[in-house]
Amino acid sequence: MLTGKQKRFLRAEAHHLTPIFQVGKGGVNEQMIRQISDALEARELIKVRILDNCEDEKHEVSEALAEGTNSELVQLIGLTVVLYKESKNNKKIILPKVDKK
Repeated sequence: MLTGKQKRFLRAEAHHLTPIFQVGKGGVNEQMIRQISDALEARELIKVRILDNCEDEKHEVSEALAEGTNSELVQLIGLTVVLYKESKNNKKIILPKVDKK
């Protein structure tokens, strides 16, 4: 689970990224989940665009993507979803430490 500070950091990191996947009329499917999982392993942080013709609710799509890929939903802004998953082999992003009170 990400803290607010970590989510802010990841949102800033994702700002310049362009979406590399699109969810369209067909919605979320197994092959898309596999491809997004592979991209998360390689990049750790990605954006996914939900197209206007997608029949599912944007909140349902974002939750399905996060659950299916076992990743963290960083942000859903408009029709753009930002996902983060720590890579096992290609660790690039160092998250801010959690303050223990």
